[in-house]
Amino acid sequence: APAAKMAALSGGGAPWRRGWVPVLQLVRRGSKAVTRHWKAMHFQRQKLMAVTEYLAPRPAVPPRCLAPRRETREEDEGYARLLRRQVEQLFRASRMVAVCQYNSMPDEDVVLMRQYLRKHNIEVKFVLNEIVRPVLSQSKYKNLLPLFVARNILLVSPETRVKEMLRVLKGVPQVNLLGACIDDTILSKQGVESFAKLPTLEVSQGQTVGALTLLPSQTSSLLQRGPAHLAALLDQHIQQLRAGGTGGPAEPPPAQS
Repeated sequence: APAAKMAALSGGGAPWRRGWVPVLQLVRRGSKAVTRHWKAMHFQRQKLMAVTEYLAPRPAVPPRCLAPRRETREEDEGYARLLRRQVEQLFRASRMVAVCQYNSMPDEDVVLMRQYLRKHNIEVKFVLNEIVRPVLSQSKYKNLLPLFVARNILLVSPETRVKEMLRVLKGVPQVNLLGACIDDTILSKQGVESFAKLPTLEVSQGQTVGALTLLPSQTSSLLQRGPAHLAALLDQHIQQLRAGGTGGPAEPPPAQS
């Protein structure tokens, strides 16, 4: 009876009412509750953690009393040895090796700089400090080691083209000159600039030859002045004696050289 009554209230015998489902359904999803919050450790647990903390035992012998460990030197790779050999050959075959600090710059500017330097027979070499420092430490160029700290490049040339190099670097602010080795002589930046102001080798040789020939000529003239003056005085005395013997007027003395 209750089932029939409920069927009568709901429409009873209409099958389309028994299978009716609403078109729009609203479903509410609740967010998950956050149950993990930071909570301070209990003071008894803190005491327990402090008491049970692991303390490493002290060594029986102080470290300063132990012998230093010998570092095992790893064998160099073949490519690293090849690069070091190239650096050695570079320093041996170049009369001018300039060390410059290299800052990042566009590739187009790098290509232009290389072209301008190549016109003066100057090559740009990008090297790593890990390759250069071991080579310099065992050579006569070890005073250049303080310059190889950051990213560096080398400007090498079989000739001393210092003026041309400074003229090109003046237009490239990203490359700063630190020092150079010219004819086995290590120079600072100021030393390189002073070297650029010196005359060429031909002019220096001409000035040296002129200075060397001037001194012998002055010495020769000083040595010849005394005998020439003595000969002039003797000629004048002979003329005076001849004029006194003949009673004629004395002839003027010859001009002294």
